[in-house]
Amino acid sequence: MLIARLSDGAWHGNDKRIALGIHFRDRIRSIFQLNDTPHRLALAFAVGVFIAFSPTFGLHILTCLLVAWAFRLSKLALITATFINNPWTIVPLYGFCIWFGSKLLGREIVMPQIAWNELTLSSAYVVIQPYLWPFITGTLVAGGIAAVIAYGLIYWLVVRYRAAENKDVERAPGK
Repeated sequence: MLIARLSDGAWHGNDKRIALGIHFRDRIRSIFQLNDTPHRLALAFAVGVFIAFSPTFGLHILTCLLVAWAFRLSKLALITATFINNPWTIVPLYGFCIWFGSKLLGREIVMPQIAWNELTLSSAYVVIQPYLWPFITGTLVAGGIAAVIAYGLIYWLVVRYRAAENKDVERAPGK
C-alpha cells in the first residue's frame, strides 16, 4: 500500500523519505510487539543481520525462511534485518567486506583491468578469484560483529519499548 502511494506520483522528494522512515519505524515497532521474548526477537534480528552480510548473494530470503522454520524464530524480524542488504547498500556493504577481509588476510587488493568485451565465464573466474577469500572472510567476520551489536541493541530496545508500553497501560484512565 505504501509503495502504491509512493509510485503514483502524489508524493515527492522529502515526502517519500519521510514515508519510508515512518514505514521502517512501524515495521520495527511491529517487531517489538510480537508475542515473543526479548531474547528471541533480538536473536532473530541478529541472525537476520548476519544473513544480510553473508556471502550467499541472492539467497538471503530463502536462508531466512529456512532458519526461521528450523529454529522457530520470527520471520518478520529475520527478513526485516536481512533488508539491511538491499540495492542501495549492497555495493558499499560488500565493498567494505572485501576491503575488511583483505586487511584481515594481509592481502593487498588492486582494481583489476577488465576487458569487458572479452569477458567470458572462465575469464570472469580469473578476475574474481583474488577477491573470493577476502570477500568470504570479510562478510563472515563483519556479519558476526554486526550481529552481536544488533542483538544487544534490539534486546535493549525491546525491553525499553515494552517497559514504556506497560507504563502507558498503568497510567491509562479507568485502571
